[in-house]
Amino acid sequence: MPSVRLAILSNAGGSGKTTLSIHLAYELARRGATVALIDLDPQGSLSLFCGLSPAAPEESTAAVLREEFEGDWPLVQCWPEQVQGVELCPGGLVLTQTTHEIALHPRGSYLLADRLVDYPLPHDCLIFDCPATLGPLPMLALAACTHILVPVQLQPKSIQGSSKLLEWLYLMKRQLRLQPEPQILGFVPNQSDQKRAAQRQILESLPETLGKINIKCFPPVRDSAEFVNASAVGLPLPLHRPSHPARKDFDEVAKAVHKLIGG
Repeated sequence: MPSVRLAILSNAGGSGKTTLSIHLAYELARRGATVALIDLDPQGSLSLFCGLSPAAPEESTAAVLREEFEGDWPLVQCWPEQVQGVELCPGGLVLTQTTHEIALHPRGSYLLADRLVDYPLPHDCLIFDCPATLGPLPMLALAACTHILVPVQLQPKSIQGSSKLLEWLYLMKRQLRLQPEPQILGFVPNQSDQKRAAQRQILESLPETLGKINIKCFPPVRDSAEFVNASAVGLPLPLHRPSHPARKDFDEVAKAVHKLIGG
């Protein structure tokens, strides 16, 4: 099983989970690592952001979690003409049904972790893109991951939501009796606009606030319409606009994950 299994967690919609997932996958692949993106979101945004058509239920993460699964992971290559090493296990609306099945299954929250033990993937890193809830699907990721990244918008509501996410994480780690416990790799401030005084104040205080509880705050990802434009054509920003300054905004977090892989 890959040594780095990274859950992208946030209980807030629009926090940039999928954008962080695909840009991190791209940056790791550019550094020579292999990455599997595992979509746990019923919205299936990873497929859209990677320029892929929505997957059929039997070709999605939902199929992996069913009893009849025999190890044939439904992986699709992402951007094969531009970069090698990124594959996607698609999500989709069928995962809403999976949520109910998890609640009834004796191994519930451990289903994904069990699949990765029984049918391990060969990639250097797995990235779990989770829905904006604190329900059963993020719990699958929590029970299967080694590390956690939290994207957060620089808004009071988002910061408050992140504190509730941390409370949930500490509670679930105890209740699930995870051994070893996954480590919080850090927070990634997202959609940063330095022209807004409120955002500047939050960004100035966030590293110190997180530092008091031993959580790293990565450099911010700027607010740019080009991220939306890139996702609309199914590409990460460095492939869509190779000279855009925001293409380097994920470098520090990619460097940290690459170091965990052993790069």
